[in-house]
Amino acid sequence: MPSQPLVTVPKTLVAALDPAWLSQALADVSGGKPVEAVEQVEFIRTVATKVRFKVTYQGGETGSYCIKGLLDVDEATARGGPTCVLEADFYCKVAPTVPELTVPVCVSAIIDREGQQAVYIMRDLVADGAQLGSALQPFTADEAVLSLAELAKLHASSGFLDGSAWIRPRAADLAGMTYITTETIQELLDGPRGVNLSPQVRNASRLRDAMKALAARDGKRPQYMIHGDAHAGNSYRVGEGGQRRAGLIDWQLLQRGGWALDIAYHLNAVLPTEVAEIEERRLLREYLAMARGRGLDMPEDEDAWAQYREAVIYGYYLWAITRRVDPAIMVQFTDRLGKAVTRHESHQLLGVA
Repeated sequence: MPSQPLVTVPKTLVAALDPAWLSQALADVSGGKPVEAVEQVEFIRTVATKVRFKVTYQGGETGSYCIKGLLDVDEATARGGPTCVLEADFYCKVAPTVPELTVPVCVSAIIDREGQQAVYIMRDLVADGAQLGSALQPFTADEAVLSLAELAKLHASSGFLDGSAWIRPRAADLAGMTYITTETIQELLDGPRGVNLSPQVRNASRLRDAMKALAARDGKRPQYMIHGDAHAGNSYRVGEGGQRRAGLIDWQLLQRGGWALDIAYHLNAVLPTEVAEIEERRLLREYLAMARGRGLDMPEDEDAWAQYREAVIYGYYLWAITRRVDPAIMVQFTDRLGKAVTRHESHQLLGVA
């Protein structure tokens, strides 16, 4: 379980990599040894900032870590602080109860619940030999099986949801949000991300209606603990040969919802469209078998297929409204998921004309 030192959440990268602050944040890890030197290894900026760094403690011992949080951001981006608190709570409360799940080792979580901000320090996956995924690097079908296995482990741990009201039904929240208007979504879909999609799929009003219909149906189905954002860039690989397995990172959209929200989004985000068209039904059966093997009461294959086809709307909506990410990533995911919406006739299944 990560330590939770009572120190101030830094707002800037300079403050986060300050040796004096890190000495306090990593005190439980170091046994109280002060940090004498800090070396920045890699800077990664998506919505949140992730920085790989190396420290040298008093006496010469070293450690390799990655810190994540909303550092050096504008006021609008800082409003996303609650998602950082959510991810910190995943590492502090959820991950210790699911030891089978392959996730980064979080060593320290600094949380300001009143201000709704957090940063968390993890062991550096790359320094530990992991291979990080890339949002723009597609999976093979075999690689997708590895990540489906991790999602099945997560879904099978959904007993944790009892008494955990802080894990919300995010699909319903997204469907009811008002801070992004239909007009704004239409402007985004009329841009580069929607170029290869039909006018019907690019219709923002129709998309919002479909998201509301999906959230209503999903809320009446069995609820699971789901990742909510399992694209290729939020994954990594460890091990070799038959011991190779997938890992999952970025738990800022942790939520409760139907299993299909995770699986339909994941497969259609990580697989090229031409691979998904051929492999997705087989991969869905693979997931269902793994979930049943972990004791979950899953629907029969045809019912599961129908839920999967409806749930594609979730991932498409998520990327239709995304703004603060590399444009190439936004275009790729919106395109793949939008084409899946067309292929599966998701609007029609949800009763949206």
